[in-house]
Amino acid sequence: MKKILPGKGFRVGLSVLGLCALFAFAWALVGHEAVASSEGETGTLEKMIVAQGRASIDVDMTKLYATKSRQMRNTVTFDVEPDSYFKVLVFNGELRGTLPSSMNIKSADIASLPGSFASSRDQIVLESLPFGGDYELAIRDQRSGFTYFNIQGQEPNYDPSTKVFSVRNGRLILSPEYAAELGRPTAAGTHVGDINFDVDLRPIEVTRIVNGEVESGSMPTGSNAGTVPGPDVIVGDLSGLAQFGSASGTQVGLAVGTDSCNAGTVDLNWFANPSNDHPVIPQNLYRMTAGGGKFEQVGQGQMKHAFTALTNNLCGFGCNGVGGSRLGSGCSDPYGASLNAGPNLGSKAWVNPYTGFYPRNDSATPNNSHTGHTHLGPTHRILTEINDLSTTLNPGATYFAEGQYVTPHEYAWCQTNPTQCNMNNNVSYRQYNVNGTASPFSFSAAGSTQREKPAIMAWTGATIVQFKPDAGNDGIGFLGYKVTNPSPGVWHYEYAIYNQNIDRAIQSFGIPIGNGVTLSNVAFYAPPQHPGSTADGTAGNAGFSSAAWTQTETGGYTTWGSESLLVNPNANAIRWGSMYNIRFDSNRPPMTTFARLGFLKTGSPISVRVQVPQSGDVTCSRIPQGNRC
Repeated sequence: MKKILPGKGFRVGLSVLGLCALFAFAWALVGHEAVASSEGETGTLEKMIVAQGRASIDVDMTKLYATKSRQMRNTVTFDVEPDSYFKVLVFNGELRGTLPSSMNIKSADIASLPGSFASSRDQIVLESLPFGGDYELAIRDQRSGFTYFNIQGQEPNYDPSTKVFSVRNGRLILSPEYAAELGRPTAAGTHVGDINFDVDLRPIEVTRIVNGEVESGSMPTGSNAGTVPGPDVIVGDLSGLAQFGSASGTQVGLAVGTDSCNAGTVDLNWFANPSNDHPVIPQNLYRMTAGGGKFEQVGQGQMKHAFTALTNNLCGFGCNGVGGSRLGSGCSDPYGASLNAGPNLGSKAWVNPYTGFYPRNDSATPNNSHTGHTHLGPTHRILTEINDLSTTLNPGATYFAEGQYVTPHEYAWCQTNPTQCNMNNNVSYRQYNVNGTASPFSFSAAGSTQREKPAIMAWTGATIVQFKPDAGNDGIGFLGYKVTNPSPGVWHYEYAIYNQNIDRAIQSFGIPIGNGVTLSNVAFYAPPQHPGSTADGTAGNAGFSSAAWTQTETGGYTTWGSESLLVNPNANAIRWGSMYNIRFDSNRPPMTTFARLGFLKTGSPISVRVQVPQSGDVTCSRIPQGNRC
């Protein structure tokens, strides 16, 4: 019988740490008690995900509207997104239950349902909830976490010959938030309809159990295994956002678990320190205010240096079994939040985020030095102000954790295979709820991981524009903007500038402002910076500046910017994995034109399409050649 090797810290994976223990945990999770190993179960445990399928809800509109004038039933049919990571456990061909996970469901008929349900057409999920709550399933908006219906009384069935998982007669229970939105808060908990669905499953992990102990495990090749040419590491899942250590002054330190997946056909280099050929893993936290008015980065972390790749199949790509110093094609390697919390986390300042280069840890400039400073609760972790998390001070706010993988192997491969460059898709995010008014805080996931998307994409109602200052030589960023009209004659302009992996850093943001335009309530916002420490990669080990950007008026542009590189090499520019905000009110409505972004290290400013206050003298002479007004 195979020996079970210990996992790394609290890393959980079917192929490495106590498969038997994980099997027992899954068994308990779905309402069964594991038998002692001497008389334990024998058979095959399959973890399955949804390959494809259909779902339908039948809603009694009378119960939603509470009016006899609308007596009717409305049936809405949904297509299930292929390869949804909705997890189902099957043992010896018998359904054992679902694990916390979700599947995207989409319908062209969604507009027939009232309230915000219609506007959520591209982000509705059917979610399997954690064990122990009042409901096992729910229908939610995956971006906001807003619950429309809870589900109970469903009748599940699994056909092992066809691998079809079906649910019949699930009762749709009106959620408190949807009832309140419809103006009927007292109707919360009402049975307003039913749900049925049929989905095809495919296995992503197969484990052989003998007398309650693991004999062997395998990960079947998925239909989409290794389809991306070259090596391609992505954040397949985020989990377990938590506070680690106690508060220090006004700040706390957070960390989130990250599951890396190699979506590429080439095994990815994973040589641990002191080598400088492995991924590094930074993390961030963002907050969207109630109603989506502001989207800000409230926390930024340093970075974890990866070590020892495992051979899990958490993304369902189909792992080829290669691990250790390389992450095999299709394979995944999970780090729990406790591992990503350090304390041995390196400084981001050493890294070129596009090429992935950083110094070796045994060089004169080590990438992961911890001499000369004391580790407090927030040290190196996602540094966050307590006031930015307090639910009392931030009513109705939503939060998003973000993880990123940066690796030199992708860039090196790109240089010899220029059509196989995968450096710009390594960021994913997930929404979380915050619990607490003071430290320590707790967190709970409010949606599924949004793969290969930076958190700025979660900003409701905003326009998001991607920009590349030097394609093929540097990374990408995103400019988000949103203009609202809070009162007659007043327009509020909100800008968020996010640097995903641009090494040159963003030093300034300028917009054309003409005669007759006035700006008021001008504000600049940036996340807290980590203090300097020995060998942290900043000039004089002083850490990056936190000085607010200054506002200047020249050449018909209003520009906000940090100090120049010549004046201060630690200037508060928007370095990689960071997002800053500019906001103001104006007396003029918006027009679409171009803003200018300037850079700290090298390169000329670039133009990015945006909305600014209109004036009579903002002319086409200020529009870059080849673009329209």
